[in-house]
Amino acid sequence: MIASLPMYDWPEVQPANDQLWASVRDRLRATGLAAPETLSRDRRAHDWTAPDLLLSQTCGFPYRTALHGKVTLVGTPDYGLEGAPPGYYYSVLVVPADRGGDWQDFIDGTLAINGYDSQSGWAAPQNHAAGVGRRFGRILVTGAHRDSATAVADGEADIAAIDAMTWRLVEAYRPDVARRLRICARTTPTPGLPLITALRDHAGLLRTAFAETIAALAPEDRKSLHLQGVVQIPASAYLAVPTPPGM
Repeated sequence: MIASLPMYDWPEVQPANDQLWASVRDRLRATGLAAPETLSRDRRAHDWTAPDLLLSQTCGFPYRTALHGKVTLVGTPDYGLEGAPPGYYYSVLVVPADRGGDWQDFIDGTLAINGYDSQSGWAAPQNHAAGVGRRFGRILVTGAHRDSATAVADGEADIAAIDAMTWRLVEAYRPDVARRLRICARTTPTPGLPLITALRDHAGLLRTAFAETIAALAPEDRKSLHLQGVVQIPASAYLAVPTPPGM
């Protein structure tokens, strides 16, 4: 069986994620459900269509474009983001701190994205630009949100969309990058990064184990992970998010 929580698993919070998983694992085992000893952090961490996927966290973009109908939603972690409903998130549009202007002034510049399969890094800013009849045309693919933030701070790109939970991590663990950036806008909140499983009949059991674990988190782990609970967001809400033209 595969278990992974790859989306916010920065090295600085891996010990807290390991504690989180140990508690979920033990709760699952107590019900008779086999659960792996540790989280996967190799290539299997993103093997979202594996038939033995017990639990993982994906992004809303691949869920609506490739995974819907192939995996089962377990629930959506709530990170308690200000200005968003429980379980929802948004991106902050960041630009160099020493450059003025509104976010629209940067549309013709270079947008740093973590990947074309990212809701927060790619789809959200393109949908935001579409709202004013525009589109980001110059793209720099960095591979990770933290690298997109660094690219803007270092002058390699002009703007980036960083999901709000990742921005917390940037502020906490990359303060040298964060202080060279400023937030110039927020995108519209959309359903957050969902937990998924290949075991359709066990989604409720997995959701309960995850929710009970969050409720029992040690204060230091709750502070590191920012987890507030688990909410059920219907698949229809994910599928209703627009996909940028040309994708």
